[in-house]
Amino acid sequence: MFKLGLIINPIAGIGGSVALKGSDGIGIAEKALSLGATAKANERAKIALEILLPYQDQVIIYTANDQMGEASAKSLGFQVETVYQSPLSQNSSNKTSAQDTENTVAVLLEEKVDMLLFAGGDGTARNICNIVGDSFPVLGIPAGCKIHSGVYAVTPKAAGRVVELMLTNQLVTLTEADVMDIDESLFREGIVKAKRYGEMQIPAELRYVQAVKSGGKESDELVLQDIAADVINHMESELFVIGSGSTTAFLMEELSLDNTLLGVDLVQEHQLLNNDVTEPKLWQIIQEQNKGIKLVITLIGGQGHIFGRGNQQLSPRVIRAIGKENIIIIATKTKLSALSSRPLIADTGDSELDQELSGYLPITTGYNDQVLYPVASPQ
Repeated sequence: MFKLGLIINPIAGIGGSVALKGSDGIGIAEKALSLGATAKANERAKIALEILLPYQDQVIIYTANDQMGEASAKSLGFQVETVYQSPLSQNSSNKTSAQDTENTVAVLLEEKVDMLLFAGGDGTARNICNIVGDSFPVLGIPAGCKIHSGVYAVTPKAAGRVVELMLTNQLVTLTEADVMDIDESLFREGIVKAKRYGEMQIPAELRYVQAVKSGGKESDELVLQDIAADVINHMESELFVIGSGSTTAFLMEELSLDNTLLGVDLVQEHQLLNNDVTEPKLWQIIQEQNKGIKLVITLIGGQGHIFGRGNQQLSPRVIRAIGKENIIIIATKTKLSALSSRPLIADTGDSELDQELSGYLPITTGYNDQVLYPVASPQ
């Protein structure tokens, strides 16, 4: 039997849709819930586990109680061994701590599981790295707002595919990948401060495991000026929803408007309407808008995600309301070339919408300069 360790951080990414930039910090999860956020980590973990349903008779899942893994695994019919009980979860099914994660990892190592699958963000990866270091195979299911670390699969489905390769006795090479994180308190002030916290051992299946996020501003400022000029030239009376990222930040800088680095801003007729809007607020504004709407986004360097990383405010209902034809993707050709022909990824959490967004889309790469580039739904 394959002994699969499973840890889910129930509150991972919970602050994303309400513009809190993550779930780290005292009181952040409670604030996110009070603003109407909902926990998504268990849903994303289930997407990964569903890939393994044909192999249920070959797998035993070792995990922690309730929302830390037990509930999702049992709901899908897997054989489950609950090896850790979170004391905090007795009062709230979604309330767990970093210490719970580390305690669960320690118990799973004692149980000699074959591999550890976990759902969370960079903070969760740090907690796990504190215990396992680079001595044990792990793989992350992306569920947080910040996914800078290289220990995550590109999508939840991809995480399931990697485990499937192992279950079917295919050769999967192990390699080491960096665990990275940024200071969320500084990030909420628009300051990016990333740090390497260690390495963990991961399955090196490059189709499914993401690269470490490329950081920093674009080096070719002239190209960025051309891209910004093209977008600004087409800004008329429509409402422009400006997504997160350094490339879109440059656009806002050219407009002389305040920008939210990891957030969503609203611009109309070259004027700033709202900074750092939450998903509910954005949805409300879209419903009230009587003019056209455009969405300007960029991709995550080194990974290629256009939805599902750092822009959870752009929910499936928001994207559908705006429409695929009104999405403007901006990126330098250097950034696209760095993907080595890998497609862009739409990981909205809605598989039907991901499929609708797939295909070749125009990417604005300069002034009056576009290229067609493929967008894929999660595999």
